[in-house]
Amino acid sequence: MTDTVTPPGTEAPAPPPRRRYAALAADESREDYSLRYAPYSFRRWSPGTVAGTALGGIAYLADFAIGASIVFTYGFTSGLASILTAAVIIFLTGIPIARACARYGLDMDLITRGAGFGYFGSTLTSLIYASFTFIFFALEGSIMAQAMHQALGLPVELGYLVTTLIVIPIVFRGMGALAKVQAWTQPVWLIGLVLPFLVLAFEAPDSWGAFASFGGTEGAGSGFSWIGFGLGTGVALSLIAQIGEQADYLRFMPARTEANKRRWNLAVLAAGPGWVVIGAAKQLGGAFLAFVALEAVGKTHALEPIAPQIEALKPWLGSFALPAAALFVIVSQIKINVTNAYSGSLSWSNFFSRITHRHPGRVWYIFLNLGIALTLMEMNMFAALGKLLGFYSNVGIAWIAAVAADLVINKRAGWSPPYIEFKRAYLYAVNPAGFGAMAVASVVSILAFFGLFGPYAEAFSTFIAAGLALLLCPLIAWATKGRYYLARPNPVCGPGAEPADVTATHECRVCATAYELPDIADCPAHSGPVCSLCCSLDAECGDLCRKDPEAAGPVLMPVPTVPKAARRE
Repeated sequence: MTDTVTPPGTEAPAPPPRRRYAALAADESREDYSLRYAPYSFRRWSPGTVAGTALGGIAYLADFAIGASIVFTYGFTSGLASILTAAVIIFLTGIPIARACARYGLDMDLITRGAGFGYFGSTLTSLIYASFTFIFFALEGSIMAQAMHQALGLPVELGYLVTTLIVIPIVFRGMGALAKVQAWTQPVWLIGLVLPFLVLAFEAPDSWGAFASFGGTEGAGSGFSWIGFGLGTGVALSLIAQIGEQADYLRFMPARTEANKRRWNLAVLAAGPGWVVIGAAKQLGGAFLAFVALEAVGKTHALEPIAPQIEALKPWLGSFALPAAALFVIVSQIKINVTNAYSGSLSWSNFFSRITHRHPGRVWYIFLNLGIALTLMEMNMFAALGKLLGFYSNVGIAWIAAVAADLVINKRAGWSPPYIEFKRAYLYAVNPAGFGAMAVASVVSILAFFGLFGPYAEAFSTFIAAGLALLLCPLIAWATKGRYYLARPNPVCGPGAEPADVTATHECRVCATAYELPDIADCPAHSGPVCSLCCSLDAECGDLCRKDPEAAGPVLMPVPTVPKAARRE
């Protein structure tokens, strides 16, 4: 070998600058791949552990308050029909989303990008999802503050602050800490959940019969009302975005293999759409407890979960009913609010990374999300529960229905790619199929919600949102022949690509870190592979790969066939 001599007056080209992430953003033990594909090397948990952690997040008691509010306002018969109908809709739309998140190792935002919304089109849904997390954090925090006030005499306003601060150390540490908290607190929560109903089964066995003929507190009557049914379903459907929080855990599912496919399928079904089965039962149970406590504590306190819990436990626990109920409420709210804060940090990270091309780390957005939630608590948003959730559900269901329509209809019809493409390098900024369907469905349903089309359209505004989104997403994809899904083909995942080992790693030319193949894009601006996050944060490439697809050319090295144990089914 001979030495290379640099000619006089010339200098060797400088190596490309390397991106250095902030310490917190680079620490995946805290970051949890917040803006990325979750690699197989990180998915260390069994299907049962992931499912248990995901289901721990549904310990919330807002279900109790929501169910009580629906039944008190519209009566038992209409309320029961509303809760069950909403549960069926949430379950059906949640199945394809849960399976996609678990299969591809992606959170709800990344799934949305590739399921008909486009790279920037899903920015709006990140805000919708973020608003879900801080709205429900505020609701759950209010319930926890009420329990602290009852048990400790702590002023409610100070309780709001305590409920906000208490979750920060847990959420800061990421998935590992969340899994431990959910596992350790599960026995206390299960006992606290079942005990009040067990007491009432022995002490007030006739209460269920009286509850079934309850006509509400607003004069709705015990019979069925179409208006009440529609409005009540709208309130219950506000929980439809909960599938996003389940997805934040489901992305850590291990690979589905022949050996574990039965456990894998069951875990995904239970921890994904299966949450709503427990959720609907909690709504009805919460309404029942509130009904039993109504005469003793009055309507206002009956809608606060702590008071019905105390009244139900009194026959057996006497003076210990208050501390026992308070412990249950506090544990329940910690379990859900660590999930709300965690998921909120993910959605804000996704939003700001695309707007600012910066990523200081997921943990900093915890404080933004909690700050908004604390403000809402101090404004006493709990008092406007029904109206707020009824309005929110119109947008939430339009988003989820459009994503579900893409996964179930468009992909099977061939209008959408058979896999989920989430990387900026291969996506159009906006895809009219999903984004357009959600936008039209949201606008029309919100106008209906505010009474523009009459009382029945107002009551059934969420059905309008769901129906339009489910219809328009496939219709637009068909009309555009799916052309807005991919700005250029992916040489690894696209049609005709050779099978690839998804666990093989490639070094990003920008941050010099190795990532598994699904997180890598070929980049002409950097003449090599780049990771999805560096691709997202690049503000100077001018989207060269999308403007001139021919120049992009496949630059990824060929890799061997997927080992059977790691192959996606």
